[in-house]
Amino acid sequence: MTNAPLRVDLLELLTRSGGAARSSALRAQGVTDHAMRRAVHRGDVLRVRRSWLVLPSAGADVHAAARVGGRVTCVSAAARRGIWAPRHAETHLAVPRSASRLEVDGIRLHWAAGPAPSPMGGILDPLLNVLFHVARCLPPRDALAVWESAVRTGEADAAVLRRVHWRSTAARRLAEVVSTLSDSGIETAFVALMRSIGVDVRQQVWIDGHPLDGVIGERLLIQIDGFAYHQAADRRRDLRADARLVLRGYTVLRFDYVQVMLAPDEVIATVTEAMAQGLHRA
Repeated sequence: MTNAPLRVDLLELLTRSGGAARSSALRAQGVTDHAMRRAVHRGDVLRVRRSWLVLPSAGADVHAAARVGGRVTCVSAAARRGIWAPRHAETHLAVPRSASRLEVDGIRLHWAAGPAPSPMGGILDPLLNVLFHVARCLPPRDALAVWESAVRTGEADAAVLRRVHWRSTAARRLAEVVSTLSDSGIETAFVALMRSIGVDVRQQVWIDGHPLDGVIGERLLIQIDGFAYHQAADRRRDLRADARLVLRGYTVLRFDYVQVMLAPDEVIATVTEAMAQGLHRA
């Protein structure tokens, strides 16, 4: 009975730490070696590489980070925080510069040091470091989508991001343009795609009582469908709105996740052909 409070404290500390922590960090917070040994013996926690304690229920990314002595970062950490991130098969982990350069199947290692100090013994990278690795790892269009999602969800503040001393040209460029106008990372990706060919897109313009994801010129309207499929009722509502806009003399182009993220050349071709026909002019 005397060990119960320590055992509870250990599990709570691990939960608050993202599911894993170094034993030295736990010890510094008052957890005894005896409590750690008992928790491992009972199966409440797992010992990884001798120095890490991991909750069995922690995600595969956390277990992988403990195995390599790193931290979950980049798109893997963004997804954990509820920030939009493109689909990815690999687990992204930040490791010290002195770590082994050997590649591991299913894991992408990041050796560069982000702008924020990392807590000793932590398993999750600080948000600024997550965004730093995103900027260096992803194409600019996808990276901007992640950054804007972080701002939109309240995880980050655009003004603060501009004041950070980024150790990356890519990150500095993102900090200069990040905003909160896009409702989704896919919309951000579309705007960045258009910007790359010199096409200006006005966002969140209201026409006929509905917000448009983008407007090119006076008459070319853009709607972006998110990754999740619409319910049938939502889809019918969108079709009705599109029809009303067409009857008012507008051209409506609707793109989805796959087109914007995986077939950008197709999207560019469609928009440029519409503009070549003058469909963006009044």
